[in-house]
Amino acid sequence: MSASPAPAAASPASDARAALAAGVFCYLIWGFVPLVFQQMGHQGANAWEIMGHRAVWGLVWAALLVVLSRQWPQVMAVLRQPKVLGWLALSAILIAGNWTTYIVAVNDGRTLDASLGYYLNPLLNMAAGAWLFREKIDWAGKIAMALAAVGVLLQTIALGHAPWVSIILALTFAAYGIIRKRVSVDAQTGLFLECLLLALPGLIWLIHIETTGQGHFTASPAATGWLLFAGPATVIPLALFAWAARRMPLSSMGFLQFLAPTIVFIIGALQGEALGPLRIASFVFIWIAVAVFAVGAVLKVRRASATAETIVAPEPGLLDDPAEDRMDAIGENPPAAR
Repeated sequence: MSASPAPAAASPASDARAALAAGVFCYLIWGFVPLVFQQMGHQGANAWEIMGHRAVWGLVWAALLVVLSRQWPQVMAVLRQPKVLGWLALSAILIAGNWTTYIVAVNDGRTLDASLGYYLNPLLNMAAGAWLFREKIDWAGKIAMALAAVGVLLQTIALGHAPWVSIILALTFAAYGIIRKRVSVDAQTGLFLECLLLALPGLIWLIHIETTGQGHFTASPAATGWLLFAGPATVIPLALFAWAARRMPLSSMGFLQFLAPTIVFIIGALQGEALGPLRIASFVFIWIAVAVFAVGAVLKVRRASATAETIVAPEPGLLDDPAEDRMDAIGENPPAAR
């Protein structure tokens, strides 16, 4: 009896389509997630209650991800390294601050500020790379940063004060990214450990507000459902991003990263947030900066071929530098930071 033929391997074209679909889907989730947090707010939950549920249910989903990827040995290895755990504790604090600021912004009529923060993030990452890691900024990067600075200045004039929400979002995630670049922990393991570190205070807070009648988890089936959804809303897009980043060019991911803040901007505009001429002009400068950044990223990837230096900035929570992931996937080690 002849052996049955082995199943055909997926073609490169189908792999590319699947990776693109995963990348687009994860950024669509990040783009529309303000609506999820706003629904939680409509159920009466404030930012701290939402954060508690995000940490607790995020831990459950992150644990499931570790089980599916069979990474418990990596988790146990990190748990035996106090120094690494210390750095992860700091990164967890930063990401918690970032997430809380974002939730406050989208539930307090500042969705446009949140959008600006994530438009600025890749440009701030580039500046941090040049300052801390001696990474070279090319002509496109310098022009993009100058245009973004003009945009922030116009935003400051339009608002009458610095766009603190945008700045805090960009700075906290940039600092988070710097720490994660220094600590070698894979995405699933890092996400699980960060959620683990955040889950205990989150659970204590949730128990306190529920026992004192301030919580909303059992207020209605709708409230329970939306607050439970904080877990998959946090973990699923991160898993999709990590999968897609290993299988598609970083130039493509570089373009996709601007999908989320664009959707967030549209949501804020449709919800009636103030958009005067000066504020529109500030976003025009930011959009031009984004376009210059994206063009420069494509040219850089083409020049560098397999070793791209593009920084992809996802919604806070991604735990590995996708550029390092890509180099690992093709069998190269990332250059040591100087």
